[in-house]
Amino acid sequence: MTLPVDQRVLWSLGGIFGILIVASTVLFLLRRAKPGADFGELTDRVRSWWVMAAVFTLAMVLSRSISLAFFAFVSFLALKEYLSLIPTRRADRRVLFWAYLAIPLQYYWIHEARYGMFIIWVPVYAFLFVPFRMVLIGETKGFLRAAGMIHWGLMTTVFTVGHVAYLLVLPASVNPQGSGPALVLYLVFLTQFNDVSQFLWGKLLGRHKVIPKVSPNKTIEGLIGGVATTVLLAMLLAPWLTPMTHAWAALVGFLIGAGGFVGDVVISALKRDLGTKDSGSLLPGHGGILDRLDSLTYTAPIFFHFIRYMYG
Repeated sequence: MTLPVDQRVLWSLGGIFGILIVASTVLFLLRRAKPGADFGELTDRVRSWWVMAAVFTLAMVLSRSISLAFFAFVSFLALKEYLSLIPTRRADRRVLFWAYLAIPLQYYWIHEARYGMFIIWVPVYAFLFVPFRMVLIGETKGFLRAAGMIHWGLMTTVFTVGHVAYLLVLPASVNPQGSGPALVLYLVFLTQFNDVSQFLWGKLLGRHKVIPKVSPNKTIEGLIGGVATTVLLAMLLAPWLTPMTHAWAALVGFLIGAGGFVGDVVISALKRDLGTKDSGSLLPGHGGILDRLDSLTYTAPIFFHFIRYMYG
């Protein structure tokens, strides 16, 4: 199925590559000005952003089916990464197949725009089936911990990410300003921009820690500065990519800024509990897939249900 791409989306994607060109130019000048300095991590980050932007752009402009397959693959990688981090019982290995099977079924409901099944497939049916399958194995030691960890992983990597994908199949009437792809671009760009802006404001002005035991680098100044910047950008982009007024866009910007922070620290708490700094090394300079999806696990459901309730 062909996914017509609005000119607004194409221009916005072009703007993202423009930002990357500026970032690459600044990095090149810094390396020329300070040849002895170590810019290795920054270089890895910029290169990874180029790759992520290119893959995301291809997924957005080719077709709806390819776009949905892309998000399904992201969910698969994220769940695989998550399951590689958590302690699992030997008996649970036969259950993990069924956890992975939830992914194609979840994205099938999305492809068919079956909202009723999409919204209950993982929270209800996967929740009921996984422990039943575990019971059939007959191992009761560590049962509650294992069942909870597997279902939490499905909710985090499949259910929440699926909300981004479902934006693509919303009726065109929901968003005359570029339809579903424009909403996806708006959500993903603001979420990632919020992460960067909170980091930069924290580096520039950060003095007071927010949750030092969970994320020592998060500061109140970074949080406030990042949310405020995200609100302004949300208002600026809203008329171009969404059906929202400036007032509603300001609220959404606040929700994305605050939700992104919560998603970030929740995944940080998970990694601290597991004793790891990064969830993986798939993206040089950025860590793993979970490290890039952490904020989206909160912002995607919040944004999706706001749009569907207000304009669906």
